Amino acid sequence: MVFSKVSQMGLQDLFEDGLQCALPLHCVKPGNPINIIKYCLKMTFDDLTVVLKVAEFRNITAAATSLDMRAATASAAVKRVEQELGVELFVRSTRKLRLSAAGEKYLPQCQQALGLLDEARKSIHSGRESVAGEIRLSVSSDLGRNRVVPWMDQLMTSHPGLSLRVQITDSNVDFFRDSVDMALRYGSPNDANLYGFKICDVPRLLCATPDYLAEYGTPEHPHDLAAHNGLFYQLQDIPYDVWTFRRGSEEFRVKMKGNRSSNDGDLVRRWCVAGHGIAVKSSLDMSDDLLAGRVINVMAEYAPPVSELWLICPTRQSITPAMRLLRDALKTHCHGILDTLVERGVLPGHCAQS
Repeated sequence: MVFSKVSQMGLQDLFEDGLQCALPLHCVKPGNPINIIKYCLKMTFDDLTVVLKVAEFRNITAAATSLDMRAATASAAVKRVEQELGVELFVRSTRKLRLSAAGEKYLPQCQQALGLLDEARKSIHSGRESVAGEIRLSVSSDLGRNRVVPWMDQLMTSHPGLSLRVQITDSNVDFFRDSVDMALRYGSPNDANLYGFKICDVPRLLCATPDYLAEYGTPEHPHDLAAHNGLFYQLQDIPYDVWTFRRGSEEFRVKMKGNRSSNDGDLVRRWCVAGHGIAVKSSLDMSDDLLAGRVINVMAEYAPPVSELWLICPTRQSITPAMRLLRDALKTHCHGILDTLVERGVLPGHCAQS
């Protein structure tokens, strides 16, 4: 095998972007290290490390002891890898193991590939200390002002070489018209020409203040919402006044009435916090208000459909080290907020990210 011809950047792209390849073993050609590396990414580092230790000791119990784990755990790891590959790597007898023909072919290549992947991972982490460049980001008003911009300030303090140009808008982004390199948006991208990273699933919820509910009553079923004042987000002058709720396999659609609508999601949140009505909002956007008790998750049994948060860009070349750094920071912050909402009982347990 000639691994020296694989560029370090190529390895970093494979590792960093999480590419996976479900090739059968006979397709993993010895002369093509990229295929081997992609194939290794399909399985966990821990499982592959166990397999290599078993090959070294020719004994599962001895390998498990050297890795400070139970023999049953090591045996399960070997079985998972063999199942993924579709072949047996070891010939088992009552006293010891020996490598099968497939194992003799696969494991030496796997060992070298894992070594290169580990080097790439270390290089990525060390390279993050010197990430620089301009981040030209479009982000929605509520999430951008109240969450992302403060997070960016922290990121730029840790990485002084970064600069930021941010566009705060709830309108659809046009990458070529708006002079931005990336956009943080709710909803899965529907343009096959875009590239992106999913940050997290985002539960949405029905929100109102305790004072509003005390005056107008707390709805217990979607049908009760007819008596309430809706606060609407609008896009291109069309208010989102038909709200959908789900409970198990049941779905309820409610045409709401209300006296306020805006194309600025942050303004809708402010109206809600001021007690002017009831609104369907992202749990990320409302997290501070929820945790402080300024608003309440209403009718929690009937949840609006879950949204997704994506960091998208127009070309593969736009996926720079700075964008990857931002992606990782966004995942860390968003997952932390959602886990806190679960721990405090605002969101149900299945919404936990970790």
